[in-house]
Amino acid sequence: GQPAALVAHIDDGRGHAGSDRSPIYFAAISVRTIITLGDPRLRLKGKPVDSFGKYLHELLDDLAHTMRDAPGVGLAAPQLGEALQACVIEVESHLYELVNPRIVRATGDDRDLEGCLSIPGYVAYVERREKVWVVAQDRHGKKYKVTGSGLLGRAMQHELDHLDGKLYIDYLESMDELIPVGQGDEDEAEVREATSALA
Repeated sequence: GQPAALVAHIDDGRGHAGSDRSPIYFAAISVRTIITLGDPRLRLKGKPVDSFGKYLHELLDDLAHTMRDAPGVGLAAPQLGEALQACVIEVESHLYELVNPRIVRATGDDRDLEGCLSIPGYVAYVERREKVWVVAQDRHGKKYKVTGSGLLGRAMQHELDHLDGKLYIDYLESMDELIPVGQGDEDEAEVREATSALA
């Protein structure tokens, strides 16, 4: 998709934009196509990021915008066809931009449902570590640490796998373990929640 400039008008207090107000222009960001299973780019290992300038910033903005549009709580650069060590995760309204991330410690085990925006229409139970400690860089190259358990911990492991060309289905003994979703079975609230959880 081509980037589209986003314009927002200041609310005049009466519930609509006042005609005498100037529009606020935001940087051009775009919702990009998420590549899906079968595209060989999903299996590429992300290259380390060594330039923390405009290209990376636009990629991180596009990742966040595309993730929210999907919607999901995580998206990795390889899912947009970019073989770079960069991903975004948003849990409880907190956006994490992880550049060159690596897991430095992990404890416990946790089995839960997982879905992926690159494998639409399915979820499966996947065994992960319960808590992980991740060291990464932000968009300016500054190093920081994130500790996550529950959804954040699972999302970080899922997205870091993408940066290594790995998908959650690689953990399954058989593709028969995939559970179809969104095909009329409305007693799957938990399953449907899991599909929107991860990317």
